[in-house]
Amino acid sequence: MTYDFKTLSHPDFEDLVRDLIGRRLAVTFEAFSAGPDQGIDGRHSKAGKTTILQAKHYAGSPFSTLKAAMKKERSSIDALHPDKYLLATSISLTPARKKALSTTIGPALRDERDIFGQSDLNGLLRAFPDVEKSHIKLWLSSSGVLDRVLHAAAHAFAAITRAEIEAKVKVYAQNPSFSQSATKLEEQHVLIISGPPGVGKTTLAEMLAYAYLAEGWDLIPIMNLTDGFAAINDTKKQVFIFDDFLGRIALDRQALSMKDSELARFLRRVKSSPNARFILTTRAYIFEEARRVSEHLADHRLDVTKYVLDVGIYTRRIRARILYNHLSVAGTDSSHIRALVETGTIEKIVDHKNYNPRIIEWMTDKLHSHGIDASEYPTEFLATLNNPSRLWDIAFRNHIDARSRHLLYTLFFCQEFGEDLAEVRVSFEALHAYLCQKYGQTRDPKDFEESVKILEGSFINIRGTKISYVNPSFRDYMAGYLQDGAMLRDFVAPAARFGWANAIWRFAARSRDPGTTDPELAKAFIPIVPILSGTSIEKDAWFGAVGSGSERLEFLLQLWTHSQSDVFAEAAFAIAENPTVSWKAWRDGTNLIELTANLRDGGYYDNFPNPERLARRLESRVAEMLRSGVDTDDLELMSDAVEEAKQLLSPELIHATQTAIETEIELAGQRAADTDSESTLEERISSLSKLAPRADIPSDRLDWSIAAITERIQAIREETEKEDGPDFTPPKPEVDVFDDAQLRDLFALLLTD
Repeated sequence: MTYDFKTLSHPDFEDLVRDLIGRRLAVTFEAFSAGPDQGIDGRHSKAGKTTILQAKHYAGSPFSTLKAAMKKERSSIDALHPDKYLLATSISLTPARKKALSTTIGPALRDERDIFGQSDLNGLLRAFPDVEKSHIKLWLSSSGVLDRVLHAAAHAFAAITRAEIEAKVKVYAQNPSFSQSATKLEEQHVLIISGPPGVGKTTLAEMLAYAYLAEGWDLIPIMNLTDGFAAINDTKKQVFIFDDFLGRIALDRQALSMKDSELARFLRRVKSSPNARFILTTRAYIFEEARRVSEHLADHRLDVTKYVLDVGIYTRRIRARILYNHLSVAGTDSSHIRALVETGTIEKIVDHKNYNPRIIEWMTDKLHSHGIDASEYPTEFLATLNNPSRLWDIAFRNHIDARSRHLLYTLFFCQEFGEDLAEVRVSFEALHAYLCQKYGQTRDPKDFEESVKILEGSFINIRGTKISYVNPSFRDYMAGYLQDGAMLRDFVAPAARFGWANAIWRFAARSRDPGTTDPELAKAFIPIVPILSGTSIEKDAWFGAVGSGSERLEFLLQLWTHSQSDVFAEAAFAIAENPTVSWKAWRDGTNLIELTANLRDGGYYDNFPNPERLARRLESRVAEMLRSGVDTDDLELMSDAVEEAKQLLSPELIHATQTAIETEIELAGQRAADTDSESTLEERISSLSKLAPRADIPSDRLDWSIAAITERIQAIREETEKEDGPDFTPPKPEVDVFDDAQLRDLFALLLTD
């Protein structure tokens, strides 16, 4: 492919030229600063002979601009007395132009062939494709690759635009974490990107995903592990991406016990698949807390640490590049950039202990910097780094009105990855009306539309029909702001759906100290018990198809525990005994078994009215599921739960579980014929081998079933071709010395226009 190099910054272009011409000459160039009038962007010395390389990035500019620049640098070049001088430029050159440059440069240039124009550099890229691949910004910004990425991503990221992808690629500062993550992902098939908030975890995940898309892989963003299990197909090249996966799970033992075993299963599933890759991001402190309370994530047999790449520690050069890219691309006023450079603030920003790409993005964005006078810009920039919370606090408290804050409250209990505008409007109207009436605020029918206009681009994003917070850091801010019991009680009253009410309670539970209770908040849910005990499991406005019978039961039991109100106990009985409630093994089976055991075990629901009545009803629901047939994975999980709580369960439920195991083994051959995944079948063999002794299945019957599954595996192997992911050769390492002079020279480039 042919490049015009317009998407590369000056430093990016110099990096490319050093690597590319270095490969052409089979030498390694030292890197020098990108400042003006230095005459050196790369140097190679051997046996007393010195080769000087200079890069001039003037893509889109007239030839006269390059010629004038070289005329100014003639004295610097002469003073260097190089044994060999090389010039590389992004401008297209003709023989006549090279001759003119040769005259301008003078005797340091030994041969016109030592001048490399746009077409020469493209020729070298074709000759050395590994250099092209190693410069991911160049490769991803090419027209052909962008077209492939855009086409492949159309189904994955609703309403994503070419401009959005190009903008992300332009500001991305490639660093060693990219090649490290690509290598780890190929070796392990799983990559967990961990780090503090705002350090670029999602950006790195997206760059990796784009790279795979460009190579013809399918990108599948998932919001929960059920989506992943449903979509994985060993015969296709698939990259799964799960952004902030642990942030979507309440970090209490009960919640993790239901979710992390699924994560462990999916990790094993991906590792055993020849053509699946799985990228997850998580904030470091959440990941460490999850490992502390989760037996599955801490299990040495899973060894999740080998999948983890910690990001967020940047060299001084990379910090400077990130700041440079944002100032260059974001449209920051030149007067503001000059104020940073001339006051020496650039060095203070790059070296600041709170340096964070998210703060850099915010403070360089023209939308946010526009209201700050250039003379005050350096002070404001440093003040934000000194106190990152003010990034949102001042704007949230002082720059928007009450109706806009009400919309932001509403979105906090929405899906993090975006909610439908129409659904958000319904919830906003309910909350907005309640708060306006209670606090005597005015209200208008157009408040929702006006709030969206005010907030879009600064606090929220709109993509197609989806609305979400502009980035995770604002959700973090809101999590701190909303830790107020009285405020949360205000949010309960207008709840119109189970999902919203459940999100409020779960947020409050995460915010409390372990072991504490909040009876007042629990009692605030009494007026909306009909919503909590609703029996039709429909599409919930907040979380999609959730709010299952077991989730509602568990929620009501928690409210009873904290309030001791019989209203919640009666609602729990209503759900359990209502014949119209739909129960599914994949979402309810294990939960119901555990709830049954807890109702009979001391220390969980002491003083609950007639716990045996509820326990018997839940057992009958589980038995009905087992008799109707369940998937092997769900049967294994349910059997595990039965084995763990056997002393607290009835003989009838234990017998129903054994019968389900017998049926599963009997139908193993038939089900194998309908399965196209080799790794799924291998897991099924493992599951059946584990389950068979629990139902006293004779070994010959088990062997027959395993043989049928093995035969199907062999057939799939003959059909499936293993695919390797993209090979990204990292750029040549360099000694990363980046002093103040080099730092100032880099940013001086932004003042030369």
